[in-house]
Amino acid sequence: MFALHPARLLARTSPSSTIRRCISTLPSNPSIYIHPHPQSPSKYLLTLTPTTPPIPSLAIGTTTAIPPTPDSLVENAEFLKLMHYTVGQYAHEDPDVKAQAAMYISSSGSTLGSGGFNPNTRRSSRTKSMSKTKLNTSATGAGGASGQGGMGGANRGGYIHVSDSRNPPDFGRVAWPEDILGSLELDGEGKFVGGDGRYSEAGTYRVVTREGVLGLSGFLMGKVRGAVEGLEAKVGKGSG
Repeated sequence: MFALHPARLLARTSPSSTIRRCISTLPSNPSIYIHPHPQSPSKYLLTLTPTTPPIPSLAIGTTTAIPPTPDSLVENAEFLKLMHYTVGQYAHEDPDVKAQAAMYISSSGSTLGSGGFNPNTRRSSRTKSMSKTKLNTSATGAGGASGQGGMGGANRGGYIHVSDSRNPPDFGRVAWPEDILGSLELDGEGKFVGGDGRYSEAGTYRVVTREGVLGLSGFLMGKVRGAVEGLEAKVGKGSG
């Protein structure tokens, strides 16, 4: 079970942490709030809530530039742990993921990547500095998102990806590694193994790419934000 050490949180906040005020959000992603870093005037904290002052241990990360870039953002490992824990709990309930599972079984386990099934979607161009290697979709051994783009068919089951929506893959293709959060396992009938798909973190996901910042589905974004708010509430009670 995911847990953040209460002492670490309380050391970084105060009773006023629940005070809300109007703050700015990223123009490209209004779900993410921008806060001046309380200890570093030249930096900013990105968070999923407008809670002020922000709690650094619950922030998405620290950036020296707005909008953030892959070079300017330092990801917060504690937030990533919370995000993956929450995604692992709820991804199988996400309407987008459920639609992908249905498409998977109807296609007899052909390679599919989440993040959208619009056949008109086209991948945006990449610069040479962003050259990437696509995932191996011909692998036959069991594995997570780092090695499987979908396998199975013939009632053998397989895997589907939970991906960031900032750069949806072409229909029937696998998302780029930095856009894949993890994978879920399906049985031969297209049902989530164990009831929840036994989420496996990919280890390749990046909060910021040249395509955008943390583009979780609306469903999963709400769940992750709720988890952050729950921890903020515990901090508020502990510091009161």
